[in-house]
Amino acid sequence: MRAFTIEIPQTRLDAIRTRVREYEWHEMPRGEGLEGSWAFGANLDYMKSLCAYWVDGYDWRKWEKALNAFPQFIARVEDIDLHYYHEQGSGPAPKPLILSHGWPGSVFEFLRVIDKLAHPEKHGGDVKDAFTVIVPSLPGYGFSGKPKRPIGPRTTARLFDKLMTDVVKLPNYIAQGGDWGSAISALMGYEGKGCRAVHLNMMGWVTPGVGPETEEEKAFAAKAAQLFQAEGAYFLEHTTKPQTLSYGMMDSPVGTAAWIVEKFHGWSDCRKGFENTYTKDQLLTNVMIYLVTRTFNTATWMYRGRAEEQFTMPIPKGARIEKPTGIAAFPIDLIPFPPRSQVERSINVAHWTSFTEGGHFAALERPDDLVGDIRTFARTLG
Repeated sequence: MRAFTIEIPQTRLDAIRTRVREYEWHEMPRGEGLEGSWAFGANLDYMKSLCAYWVDGYDWRKWEKALNAFPQFIARVEDIDLHYYHEQGSGPAPKPLILSHGWPGSVFEFLRVIDKLAHPEKHGGDVKDAFTVIVPSLPGYGFSGKPKRPIGPRTTARLFDKLMTDVVKLPNYIAQGGDWGSAISALMGYEGKGCRAVHLNMMGWVTPGVGPETEEEKAFAAKAAQLFQAEGAYFLEHTTKPQTLSYGMMDSPVGTAAWIVEKFHGWSDCRKGFENTYTKDQLLTNVMIYLVTRTFNTATWMYRGRAEEQFTMPIPKGARIEKPTGIAAFPIDLIPFPPRSQVERSINVAHWTSFTEGGHFAALERPDDLVGDIRTFARTLG
């Protein structure tokens, strides 16, 4: 492994800003009840406001410095370079913890939780709750290498398990994640040789052959299907024809921002307003990671990789995660947790917290809630 620092050439930043400045705006549906609406996709007025700030107010170098605040490394695992943060925890016995992001997120999601998890005594907590924190960029995302062809969450779980056990030498780790990170973490719990326990903030594991049985579970399944019908078109495009989508997105910073920001709006708890949930700086920094690394295309490959893995290495019927698992269920998500009765048929649930606020990007949206829940779960492990 080798030390790594993010240093984006100014020419690339200038090119992105120029493309945003020169973007030719178009129409959106207007009329009664449509002002401020996101019902048709990314709201035009919000996107104009975001891009105006992007051109005249946003400072990548400020956030690049923040992204470089924790030690980073690149390690070759099998045939791909993995980028990761490695923050050594306080005290004599910090617990190993790997945090995995998903799409359309990045390692930026975890910037506000790394120090709190690694050094709780600096934030009013107990040093006994400290973790040594590893935060990798998924293969094909951000500052990690790009696979030659799509790979899915099961392959990524194997790579991350090797990263933890063979590279950073942190066996008996806890795997935590949301979005793709929830699927990867669940699979690390299922077959990772070094995984001790799992903590999920999205339902990323489905046991083949296990489905809704009770009336409550069936009612939930019907609502979840309606939600995915309304929100899941991107999933089908990423799975079936990601390369076609890539030509437009790799060419347009504004298009990439709209594709990503719409998901942050739709999958987050915006009941108090979108701009009270995320700042423009937060949204743009996450988008910029895709742009400066030119990884929008390879990031979407995870979906195709998942589909291919289901055929080439299917999970056996009735397979279950037996490692103790903590669940942090936030109320707003693309794939909410089913009733606990159904989850427990697939997962050894050792801890469950139902939150009243928060959504899909928990580490960014509700960092203190997520940190507290990970700590509480870890204490149950002894």
